[in-house]
Amino acid sequence: MQQIWIPKEGTPEVLEVRTAPDPTPAAGEVRVRVEAAGLNFADLLGRMGVYPDRPPLPCVMGYEVAGTIDAVGEGVDASRVGQAVVGLTRFGGHSSVVCMPTIQAVERPPELDAITAASIPVTGLTAWMMIEVLGRVRKGDRVLVHSAGGGVGLACLDLLLRRGAYAIGTASAGKHPMLKKRGYHELIDYRNADFAEALKDQPGLDLILDPIGGKYWDKGLGLLRAGGRIVCFGFSAAAQSNRRSIVGTLSTMCAVPWFKVNPIWLMNHNVGVMGVNMGQMWHESERVAGWLEKLLALWQQGKLRPHIHARVPFSQVAEAHRILHDRENFGKVVLVPDP
Repeated sequence: MQQIWIPKEGTPEVLEVRTAPDPTPAAGEVRVRVEAAGLNFADLLGRMGVYPDRPPLPCVMGYEVAGTIDAVGEGVDASRVGQAVVGLTRFGGHSSVVCMPTIQAVERPPELDAITAASIPVTGLTAWMMIEVLGRVRKGDRVLVHSAGGGVGLACLDLLLRRGAYAIGTASAGKHPMLKKRGYHELIDYRNADFAEALKDQPGLDLILDPIGGKYWDKGLGLLRAGGRIVCFGFSAAAQSNRRSIVGTLSTMCAVPWFKVNPIWLMNHNVGVMGVNMGQMWHESERVAGWLEKLLALWQQGKLRPHIHARVPFSQVAEAHRILHDRENFGKVVLVPDP
């Protein structure tokens, strides 16, 4: 099998594609011959050395794959062999063959290709957790989505439109025409405008979805109406360059509103701050698999519309990391094993 390894922290050029024997599924596991694997910002942070969940180096990152089951471990129904699936991996997903607990490999609809399927789990489940589970979005809610043009931003939009919410997005100006066409009601060019200034005279927000952190969280708190919530699902402000910067990270940490985000302040302002990290949901695998099945059903109904920005071979993974880091992507970047 092929695997993308992080041998040491650094720029995308440190990544290496290596070969290794195919793994054997343990009891309760299935083995998947991978056709496509999703790339997420957490994978970039892991390479840079600012992702606390990352395994010790050297390691293989990757949380989501799509492919076909070609072997099963003890206790797994043998009829699953040959089944097309989309699944979640606890690291190791950037491989051409992976083993995972059978509950984490969900059968995918026959008409859903592997490239599209691999773009759904992490972004779709993150959006589902924020909007359906924590956010409890209702018709007419005003919702601000940062990084609206990314995979999560597009998945959030689809779920918000389904609920009849008013969707506001921040993105670079070049992405605005596509985002408007997709359904965002209002857009802010974060490179040339301060979102807090742009929204300060408008009605308060019911929900803010923020993967950036730092001063964004502080500004967001000031835009919430009574009953409003911020859901934090990333800390990309700590990754301004392509390698770890202790000074940059400390500066971003200092911008976090530590003194505001406490029970007394939140109580007095009638707002909430919540967080989502799907990498900490492995103890809820059955529940997560159920959510993934619902997302696949929405895809079948045309209500979930993942967009593939780039399909990149394993051998060009450095370019895939660059695309994500430079925020060039509209939608998802997916990795595919080399022939």
